[in-house]
Amino acid sequence: MDETLDTLGKTIAAALGASVTGYSVAYHELTVTVQASDLVSVMRFLRDDDRCLFWNLTDITAVDWPARARRFDVVYHLLSPKLNLRIRVKAETDEATPVPSIIEVFPGADWFEREVYDLYGVVFAGHPDMRRILTDYGFAGHPLRKDFPLTGFIEVRYDDELKRVVYEPVRLAQEFRNFDFLSPWEGTDYVLPGDEKSSAKGP
Repeated sequence: MDETLDTLGKTIAAALGASVTGYSVAYHELTVTVQASDLVSVMRFLRDDDRCLFWNLTDITAVDWPARARRFDVVYHLLSPKLNLRIRVKAETDEATPVPSIIEVFPGADWFEREVYDLYGVVFAGHPDMRRILTDYGFAGHPLRKDFPLTGFIEVRYDDELKRVVYEPVRLAQEFRNFDFLSPWEGTDYVLPGDEKSSAKGP
């Protein structure tokens, strides 16, 4: 299986030239990395070429790498029912650079792209309806970014007195705790409150 995927990776890289920046086969899966600006032509090739025939767009998602200059990997999963093969296509982008929409190649990309925009903030150029799909109107931020606070910014609840849904800033009952993530079995590098008594010598 890996040999078939490796051959397919070489075929795609040779056919698309500079549009493909690399490919890898790991855990019996083929991943092709491409230039974001060439996504539409890459997807059309993967759909139409007889050596590929990836007719089914299974999913579009993203991965956030905050420390990287181009912090987002936009990830596409495709299936070839005819050849019984799957492929993952990745393209890098940053917060300000839109990624071309692939709706003209795969119309089913519509809501997938809206979801990636909503949750990560990646904008898809040429999308006919680029607006949020899961979060509420006026929602601040993008919840799947690594720097988005776990509590969010706004609390939504039903007010029984007002008989309507109200939006309020999040209020925390206690301060955030800082965790050191050290193993409790190996001990900490510092003395916890109360532990100093255990080292005190008795009479």
